[in-house]
Amino acid sequence: MTAEKRPTELQYNPNLPLSQALLLPRIVIENTRPLIDGGQFAVKAVAGQVVQVSSKVFADGHDKLAVRIRWRAEADSIWRSEIMEDLGNNGWEGQFSVPSQGRYLYCIEAWIDQFASFCYDLQKKHQASIAVSLELQEGRNHVLHAAERSEGPLREQLLALHHELATLLEAEQVALFLHERSARLMAEADYRPYLSLSPEYPLDVERERAQFASWYELFPRSITDDPARHGTFDDVHSRLAMIHDMGFDVLYFPPIHPIGRSFRKGRNNALTAGPDEPGSPYAIGSEEGGHEAIHPQLGSREDFHRLVAAAAEHGLEIALDFAIQCSQDHPWLKQHPGWFNWRPDGSIKYAENPPKKYQDIVNVDFYAIEAIPSLWLELRDVVVGWVEEGVKIFRVDNPHTKPLPFWQWLIADVRARYPEVIFLAEAFTTPAMMARLGKVGYSQSYTYFTWRNTKSELATYFTELNQSPWRECYRPNFFVNTPDINPFFLHDSGRPGFLIRAALATMGSGLWGMYSGFELCEAAPIPGREEYLDSEKYEIRPRDFSAPGNIIAEIAQLNRIRRQNPALHTHLGLQVYNAWNDNILYFGKRTADLSNFILVAVSLDPVNAQEAHFELPLWELGLPDDAQTQGEDLMTGHRWTWYGKTQFMRIEPWQQPFGIWRISVA
Repeated sequence: MTAEKRPTELQYNPNLPLSQALLLPRIVIENTRPLIDGGQFAVKAVAGQVVQVSSKVFADGHDKLAVRIRWRAEADSIWRSEIMEDLGNNGWEGQFSVPSQGRYLYCIEAWIDQFASFCYDLQKKHQASIAVSLELQEGRNHVLHAAERSEGPLREQLLALHHELATLLEAEQVALFLHERSARLMAEADYRPYLSLSPEYPLDVERERAQFASWYELFPRSITDDPARHGTFDDVHSRLAMIHDMGFDVLYFPPIHPIGRSFRKGRNNALTAGPDEPGSPYAIGSEEGGHEAIHPQLGSREDFHRLVAAAAEHGLEIALDFAIQCSQDHPWLKQHPGWFNWRPDGSIKYAENPPKKYQDIVNVDFYAIEAIPSLWLELRDVVVGWVEEGVKIFRVDNPHTKPLPFWQWLIADVRARYPEVIFLAEAFTTPAMMARLGKVGYSQSYTYFTWRNTKSELATYFTELNQSPWRECYRPNFFVNTPDINPFFLHDSGRPGFLIRAALATMGSGLWGMYSGFELCEAAPIPGREEYLDSEKYEIRPRDFSAPGNIIAEIAQLNRIRRQNPALHTHLGLQVYNAWNDNILYFGKRTADLSNFILVAVSLDPVNAQEAHFELPLWELGLPDDAQTQGEDLMTGHRWTWYGKTQFMRIEPWQQPFGIWRISVA
């Protein structure tokens, strides 16, 4: 039986009729990876990436199979293909490269390779000194039939091969049948008996910054030398060079929209604000406008355009906060009251998360009768409007509190027009929801990293992010702090504690971020809480960015190391290694060809010196346990030779609480 087109899957039927059984594929293709939920969602990749594909492919009997990956850009009609390698035990592996961003499709195709099966049996019999004259005749018939179904030069070449075989002695015929040229010609003429195709699986290819970027967050209003003077977009120009020199490439602003006055929050989240207090930028909307508008004290739209252009000249891309919430002064409340929830007494229902109080903001109702589809379209238009102003990156506030169907639609709609747009999910919630946000389209996400402190916690989390399904759907952005989160670890750990967290974030993931003030080791908390005292969310906070004790130089070097070493451009490929001390986390990251191999050792103790014997992963380099290797300290430039697998380290946090080494074959 031969079929170029046949169903690859039929719905389960316990009483399978013969008519359906005859249509089922003879070749099984299963356990294909990478794959998310059976192909319901697109696997993530970045432009220029080599996509590794594996599958289990097998059939009855002992015939040899030909297995290929087929792939194409969704907008193209022509499929490309790459040969998959037989790994044994029904395992097959292959790869293909995705050159540019956009949506792609890939699938697996397999068929019985009759000529390869013939050659395999011929070689075995010939080596066992079994007569093969009849097999040689069968082989010549294979070649002749292939010529008969071919045209043009291929037909002529196959006829020439058939003629040549007929003139050779038995051993010479065997050698010619087994020659690479014969295999190539026969593969080109193969009619692919019992061809089977897997379903087509989606692949979402984004630009590199979706996977590798360093984020710096600041409040533009705080770029001032006087807490009584509101900072502006023009003031931010003075910070661009320093932010660039620290190695950042994304400059992220909290909401820049007009701030409501009704129920405005005061200093330290007070329920009432003084007449000159700026309020929280997350209370979006006033008589000056809503999500499409700019807070007047920040500057004009032209000022914003100049800032976007100036940032680009410094290698920085502006990211904006997309927070779907409104102050009680937002124009939408009057223009579209049906988009909100109202209480029986006529008052509006404000946001609640006991014991926290959010009287200054109210939430929209995505499924209110009057909100479908007008609210969804309005929010989409807000995003598109800012994209057209030059913003291609959005950090989305609390996306897990909004409907997943909304995000799946909005992200797909925006990226269909502007495939370069990147969405970061600020989602500190359950693992299933965080993964699902990645599946429906979010490019990257905040993580649990902020609360992983011990060696066991960090090793487990780093390893989990490298495993399915996380590796296919979720890109972690390791923010070391945020305006909302002042981690307990930083409260009393001093400068070494900030360096520890910076090293873990920069080396652990291709994506990391920090909120302004981290470089100054700011950590004054509200007692007993992971929140900043005198939070910048409610006041203007000038800073002296050259203050003594800062870690600006170390951050700049960490970012420089990241840029210069391809192994650090992703969270994938991380492997935890043995260091016999529970206070030292020791791991490595390497490129697929092992040309770039980075080892990282971080003391998790910000106070005391820590020592440990540790293992160099010589086995991954194909070296014996007594081999010599070259080491280089990427923070200092010092070089040395390691002898053997077991080595010793001592880390003194008052000097530098981590080591970053590049290992190479001596």
